[in-house]
Amino acid sequence: MAYLTDRKRAIGWGSAKSGTQHFWSMKVSSVALLILIPLFVFTFGAALGGSYEEITAYYARPFPAIVAALTILVAFKHFNDGVQTLIEDYVHGVLEKILILGMTCLSYGAAGVGVFAIARLAL
Repeated sequence: MAYLTDRKRAIGWGSAKSGTQHFWSMKVSSVALLILIPLFVFTFGAALGGSYEEITAYYARPFPAIVAALTILVAFKHFNDGVQTLIEDYVHGVLEKILILGMTCLSYGAAGVGVFAIARLAL
């Protein structure tokens, strides 16, 4: 027979986790994407339809390359946070941890590939 108070049983659940930090991370990345997505659309739209040489010359300039790389990084971070919330809400147990780990690896890997592609175009 365990003599645990309700507070002791609740440790590790609810607000005892990192919910506030996760909330603010989502809000900050949302605001950043509000600024970055239109910038990306306007910078990418100017290069759309060009040949490979024109695209590499365009992304050799720092502003379009930086905007594209920041958009990729922030978008995949926001995607990772959103999917983590979804998994935490609907999946429980060991499968929850496996899916969160897999989604984190997938999103950081995709962001790395995207930044590498921008770097190859820019250099």
